[in-house]
Amino acid sequence: MIQSFFHRFLLRRHFWRHATFSEVAELYTARLLRMTGNAMIATFVGIYLLRNGYPLYFIAGYYAAYYLFKALLALPCAMYVARFGPKHGTLAANLIGVPALITFSFLDNLGLVALVIFSLCQGISMVLYGLSYMVNFSKVKSTQYAGKEISYMHIIDKVAAGISPLAGGLVAWLISPEVTIWIASALLLFAAVPLLRTAEPVKVHQKLSFRGFPWQQTWRSMRAQVATGIDTAAVLVIWPLFLATVVFSQSSNAVYAQIGALSAVSVFVAFIAARSYGVMIDHKKGGELLRYSTIVKSLTHFVRPFVVTPLSAVLTNVLNEAAAAGYSMSFMRGMFDTADRSGHRILYLLMMELALNLGGFIISLVLFVALIAMVSSHAALSVTFMVTGVATLCIMSARFPLYRRGV
Repeated sequence: MIQSFFHRFLLRRHFWRHATFSEVAELYTARLLRMTGNAMIATFVGIYLLRNGYPLYFIAGYYAAYYLFKALLALPCAMYVARFGPKHGTLAANLIGVPALITFSFLDNLGLVALVIFSLCQGISMVLYGLSYMVNFSKVKSTQYAGKEISYMHIIDKVAAGISPLAGGLVAWLISPEVTIWIASALLLFAAVPLLRTAEPVKVHQKLSFRGFPWQQTWRSMRAQVATGIDTAAVLVIWPLFLATVVFSQSSNAVYAQIGALSAVSVFVAFIAARSYGVMIDHKKGGELLRYSTIVKSLTHFVRPFVVTPLSAVLTNVLNEAAAAGYSMSFMRGMFDTADRSGHRILYLLMMELALNLGGFIISLVLFVALIAMVSSHAALSVTFMVTGVATLCIMSARFPLYRRGV
């Protein structure tokens, strides 16, 4: 049913496509299911650890190790995608993600053993899925109207990222966090099924080689992707921890519903922003969109330390979503263009995945050091947001060839 909706939706608007309607509809459907499952619990992992007695410095150190592990996984996961194709990579990623989530639900009973198993499986699942999705979408997208297609995908992401935390938070509050995790794992089981009806979009049994890789053309975007990873980890990991310790009370399961509701507010902003930004990108305004939205995104981090009420948290989230949609969509468009022209699609996306997780490692390590060095956790979190605000500005340094030539 979901796939039929996307098929009809694309058929009316994308009569110019070279890829089949079913390929794109399948990708949208699979993305919606995967992101719904992940978004139900992604925001709450740090809070779940916090409420189970783990101190903030432990959580920061854990995330530093987790992101470093994911960075190291980039090469073997890319080799898997090159060997078997992105659709089979997506299937494997979803299957590996199920035991990760189920194991995490037994954190109370198994302690660090559950956390280690979760981290290993979840890390592999996330990196393998991220690479598979990027390779798949970059291959089947339209070149002329990529901005519009990216806007649709961004809307799907934000529907999942906005509604799922609310639904998951309500389940965690009214029933238990463990039930939320089990529902999320069930969604992962179904998420790859739509992709298995058509053939792989790229040649399989490829062997990766860096010989002839265009470093001169790509290194700036890799550097900028590190900054993207810093921003992403700050929003997905550090911001919920700040809300749970400063703005909301973590004394009951109600904190899951409160933070989930806060995330849901961003859905409406994402709908409006993503559609408008897609048109701007297709009308050759992607470079300007990347620059100005990055500046606004940086400012959101500078104001986070001063958020002390739910209302100010909502306003910060709204501003963040408007800016995040602008820079992430224009960045993705430039990244896909670079992947197309590089002649090494999988290798380039591998390096971008590595850089993304390296950014997450860096900002998690900054938070860990700040928590060890400072008496107040509020001060440590605030310093981390300030560092994130400065680092985020580096996203503008990507210098994508697409935007340099004004196309």
